[in-house]
Amino acid sequence: MEFQKLFEKFNLEGHLLLSDTDVAFKEIPWSKHPVFAGVELKHILTAQQSGGDFSFHLVRIAPGCKIGGHVHEKQLETHEVLAGKGVCINNGTELKYEPGIISIFPAGVPHEVLAGSEGLYLFAKFMPALC
Repeated sequence: MEFQKLFEKFNLEGHLLLSDTDVAFKEIPWSKHPVFAGVELKHILTAQQSGGDFSFHLVRIAPGCKIGGHVHEKQLETHEVLAGKGVCINNGTELKYEPGIISIFPAGVPHEVLAGSEGLYLFAKFMPALC
């Protein structure tokens, strides 16, 4: 559960610090994923803030839920697993997700993420920005 504490530290105590900005993560609301049930996103840095170059998101996937198969045609995506366990299918290859794993999906690569029984907590980044 130590890694669960790391995720909560990001969620409750984290800050986005830029030369002219200090935004507390706890002030950013969680949003339900528009397509995948049991998936929530906290949009830490958006396209509007980065000029469209990149976006950063905390992602919570409830136990047994998933981000189903999909492709980002224009974005490179990365996942940093902060807590929980699960599986990612990256271009047909099954990858074990656990704290400390980083995974990269170039644009156009199909992928999906399935949370295990304790849920899955990620820091996802997109280049160019997803939203």
